[in-house]
Amino acid sequence: MTPTAQPENIKLPSDQDASGRTFGAEELGAITEVLQSGTLITTKGKFGKTLEENFAARLGVKYAYACNSGSAAVHVAIAAINPNPGDEIVTTSITDMGALTPIVFQGAIPVFADVDPKTLNVTAKTIEKVLSDKTKAIIVTHLFGNPCEMQAIMELADSRGIPVIEDTAQSFLAETGGKYVGTIGKIGAFSFQQGKHMTTGEGGIVVTNDDDLARRLYLCINKAWGYGDQNPDHYFIALNYRMTELQAALAVEQLKKLDACVEQRQKMAKLLDEKIADIDGIESYKPASGSTMTYWKYCLRVDDAKIEDGSVGLAKALKVYDVASAPRYVVKPAFMCRVFTEQNTFGDSHFPFNLARPEAVDYSPEKFPGTFKGLHDVLVLPINERYEEEHIEFLASSIREAVEKVRK
Repeated sequence: MTPTAQPENIKLPSDQDASGRTFGAEELGAITEVLQSGTLITTKGKFGKTLEENFAARLGVKYAYACNSGSAAVHVAIAAINPNPGDEIVTTSITDMGALTPIVFQGAIPVFADVDPKTLNVTAKTIEKVLSDKTKAIIVTHLFGNPCEMQAIMELADSRGIPVIEDTAQSFLAETGGKYVGTIGKIGAFSFQQGKHMTTGEGGIVVTNDDDLARRLYLCINKAWGYGDQNPDHYFIALNYRMTELQAALAVEQLKKLDACVEQRQKMAKLLDEKIADIDGIESYKPASGSTMTYWKYCLRVDDAKIEDGSVGLAKALKVYDVASAPRYVVKPAFMCRVFTEQNTFGDSHFPFNLARPEAVDYSPEKFPGTFKGLHDVLVLPINERYEEEHIEFLASSIREAVEKVRK
């Protein structure tokens, strides 16, 4: 079948370049101000502090501390919880390695929970199955901007006295139960990486309402040096995870645009939902009742009983229309990566896995039915704040035609 004629100049904006980003004179002016000041370090400049104050105010939390990556944000969150070597931290089987290696670097054991195959998010039920007396914290990842079932998860965690860290890298301003994700658990960790809702290329920020954890977070970003203390010292082992003033200046201006960014993504996602709702064999991701999704990406579940070769087949068919997509999202679940299967860590010590319970490092596939089912079905499509109705029209038409090409 020959594709239906479409305007040749329709090219989907990409968040990997200016076509899908909102950079403008505001960001350029802020960066120029930093360079003209000659002060590039946030301990002496104004933009780092401004970013932290404005971000905390926007989320309605007491504390926010900027750092130099999303991975650093997760690492300092874990370090603030302060696990002992061999303690266990429950996390998701589907996440970026940058959210997992910090657990290992802090001497703790990542224990993987299965996910709901329809959302690829962990649930209270999947978390409860892997809790133990050694569980020091739970990390929940709100994948694709879709909130986890936080009420049930918090009830479980609170009943056990276990702190929850929210990985909110993909879910800026997503809400559940009337609260922003990242503000529900003890600590929220955000990423400003290139493709996120607001970006500094690399960068991150952590938030909390807990006074003691706030102090630890601040110190963990600053080599544990007590800036402003009466007798400052390096109080414990910690790294330099500070953001630069250049990044902070960019983030200050990006934060001003965040609400509009999220609103446009939601508006365009809703329009795409409507235009493809009647296509048999695919189904879009939608948030649970009482939650809002902020669409880091736009995801489809593809039924391979109706679509030849499922998500992989549909992805190949979409290439004709120059629509980039990611079938299965990731090549394999995190626990199948060699860093875990071979315990490749520090020299040949296998630390901290040499301290682990056998059950904690049992990655048998039968323990993760939701993970494998969810990854098998998902097709990840791009979306960003530069999408307009013409892009949605083109994308919907392309999906419709591609489905018909590979329909069984």
